Amino acid sequence: MADSLTIKRSITVRAVVTPRWKEDAERELSNAIAGSDAQLAQLEQEGQQLVDAIRSQSLNPLDPRVQEQVASVQEQVAAKRAELEEQKRQLLEQQRQVRDLEMETIVEQGQLESVTDVRVGDNLVEKLQVALLVRDGVIEAIEGA
Repeated sequence: MADSLTIKRSITVRAVVTPRWKEDAERELSNAIAGSDAQLAQLEQEGQQLVDAIRSQSLNPLDPRVQEQVASVQEQVAAKRAELEEQKRQLLEQQRQVRDLEMETIVEQGQLESVTDVRVGDNLVEKLQVALLVRDGVIEAIEGA
């Protein structure tokens, strides 16, 4: 029977809100919002091109089968549009939250994985509860290591 084991653990990365952190976060969110807008525009264009192609390939654009195909494409475009608009709404909300953060506030920024050794008698909860505190990309503290 072994008395030690190497395990994976998640490490929480916390960031101190600074002017630089806010600028970086806003820039990332603005880029993501612009990407969302571009995806929406491309979706609309491709959807219209597909509808036009279906109609132009048919001898009778009013044929019920053609209308069904067009309706199906339009439903798919509408579903994808709603999904993209929801993503954009969430990004805009995140952007608002970033703007409202006060300087020196500590926010969770993400997770990293690492490995650690555990031995018989170790407190597993303590071994798993590790966090990094970062200010402008520089580690200020390692909590719970």
